[in-house]
Amino acid sequence: MKDATSLTRAEVVWGLIVSEARQVGSSANAKERNALLAAFRLPRRAEIREPWAATLGARFGQLKALKEVFTHQDSLTPMTRAWTRGLRILVPRVANGLAALSDGSADWGGYVELARTVEDEVLRREYPNLDPEDSAIGFKAPTEGAQPVFLELFVTTVFMKQRAAYRRITERLITAQADNLDGYTAAALVGWTGDQAAIPVNALWGCRAERIASPPGEPALTKLAFPRPLMRDERHFFSSEAFEADLHEERRWINVEIDHHGIAPGRLLHGEIPVSGLTIRVRFDPGCLPVACWWYAEQTERQRRVRPAEGDPRLLPIIDGSVQHTFRQRCHPRENYGVSIAWFDDLAH
Repeated sequence: MKDATSLTRAEVVWGLIVSEARQVGSSANAKERNALLAAFRLPRRAEIREPWAATLGARFGQLKALKEVFTHQDSLTPMTRAWTRGLRILVPRVANGLAALSDGSADWGGYVELARTVEDEVLRREYPNLDPEDSAIGFKAPTEGAQPVFLELFVTTVFMKQRAAYRRITERLITAQADNLDGYTAAALVGWTGDQAAIPVNALWGCRAERIASPPGEPALTKLAFPRPLMRDERHFFSSEAFEADLHEERRWINVEIDHHGIAPGRLLHGEIPVSGLTIRVRFDPGCLPVACWWYAEQTERQRRVRPAEGDPRLLPIIDGSVQHTFRQRCHPRENYGVSIAWFDDLAH
């Protein structure tokens, strides 16, 4: 595999592990096989209705649903022992497979296909709101502790005074990813330099604002509590706003951080009305217009500041003192998306 990319090599190893794990034991009810499937978060059996838990122990607990496999339901000891036995079987098989791949006696193409097929199957089941055009390649699962919501629609409208983001209105249509979801946590950071100061978020529609006590040095958080708890896959629309009183806090970008399960691909009705996805709108102070704006996706702070060359499709036209961009692609967990702003005195740099 001298010419293979690092991603392809990783897919080969993963495909080999999946292939061998699925063959451990004499039947589908083999304890060792089911323990391995849980450990590696492979596609769940129908009896296990909830998505795989975050920890190994918790996933072993979910195996209690397989009453034909694990008959003793009072502890996790049978699952743990099955996991240990399964590893003792799996490890030498994987080692032998890697040896066959390294000497060229085995075809690795099938392992790549298996790895991609399994990951797509897992994503479709664990994340039912995944766009059909998305695949496992490049998809980022939310981290443990991410807000259990998927954003069908996220529209934030920013009104500038001088160079400050004076007022921000955000509208959200979410789908709950867990039962008894009673609210959404929001933060409005000031400025653009990365300090952790934040301003209160106020409720506008479909929620009520509850301040959350934050540790010293952490940004102030607001819980936008829903009128009633949501069940999994239930939708809810709500909106909020925030005011930034300090007009000296200059903005170089309007940023959205994905601290939940992601945002759907963007779609416009009649070419201008957002009906899904992330849309950022900025209306500038007539007496303080920027010289350029552009959208960015999944970039570092340093990269956001680099103005694209003329003709770059990321450059946004400033029309009647405003810019708007809808992100056509899905917005992934743990990433940042936004609109960068270049002011007149930036031209000297």
